Amino acid sequence: MTSISSEPSGEKAFLERIRFWLRHGDRPWNGLVISMAVLVFLLMVAIGLLLWRDSAAARAQFGWSFLLPTLDASWNPVFDIYQAWPFIYGTLLTSFAALLIAVPVSIGVAIFLAELSPEWLRMPLSWMVELLAAIPSVVYGLWGIFVFLPVVITPLGQFLGETLGVLPVIGAFFKGPIPVSGISRLAAGLILSIMVIPTIAAVTRDVFLAIPKSQREASLALGATQWETIWKVLVPYGLSGILGAVILGLGRALGETMAVTMVIGNSIEGSVSLLRPGYTMSSVIANQFAEAVSTLHVEALVEIGLVLFVMTLLLNIIARLLVWRVARRTPTQVRA
Repeated sequence: MTSISSEPSGEKAFLERIRFWLRHGDRPWNGLVISMAVLVFLLMVAIGLLLWRDSAAARAQFGWSFLLPTLDASWNPVFDIYQAWPFIYGTLLTSFAALLIAVPVSIGVAIFLAELSPEWLRMPLSWMVELLAAIPSVVYGLWGIFVFLPVVITPLGQFLGETLGVLPVIGAFFKGPIPVSGISRLAAGLILSIMVIPTIAAVTRDVFLAIPKSQREASLALGATQWETIWKVLVPYGLSGILGAVILGLGRALGETMAVTMVIGNSIEGSVSLLRPGYTMSSVIANQFAEAVSTLHVEALVEIGLVLFVMTLLLNIIARLLVWRVARRTPTQVRA
């Protein structure tokens, strides 16, 4: 009799625990969030392991020479000679050139939208900025080929070659002449800057809008001008968020493929100049993977993907650490 009566009570207690767990929504929500975080981590590990496994032969044959920064690096599928430095250099050069242009422009756009724009203009401009981020990269590439390169890049490249190209140190980055078509690393960098501006500007605008109004009111009450309030109060207060926006823009610049492939020229030459055609890691994979002539060629391209994966991962880790340090310092600076 005891065993028969204990079963319903045990089942009832189990059902009560389930009801209690479901009534408290934080527990299932926390479980779901943790599961998704673990899934993302496992997916990232799986991608890394796949790239590592499928590039084994290339790593074994070329070793560290695959990555060494040399001016005479060669990429010759006919003789199965592969060195990735020209592509690594092209990726870094175009990405940081894009950020050099995009960051000040994006911060200026965000400041205008969040602090200076009249209410009737703020929403339409915000939509237009966010719409730029939704344009497919192949459309940017076509626009770049038919409009941006002949109208902007060719005359700008000629001007930079004639002025900065004669300087002793930085002149190497502006050695000309630029091709008549305008296809060059400079074109890729400027196209990338246009493509990352909407991302950085939209996130930075949201950072400024999230800053409490009390910060503005306190600064203005102490006699600061609007510009002093923006530059000395709001920017330091939201610096960690601004850095996060720059990280997102850098991530897109490093991995962008189609638009860069269409305007960079896809040339494996040893020049370090922005005005010369080149390659990026993503563009060489897009151009050659479907037409790889040997197994070693395929594995060399996969190793380039592995290098890009590791580079992006390391840059994001370093940037996150920088954001964390800035976020720790910011409250003290603002109070001071």
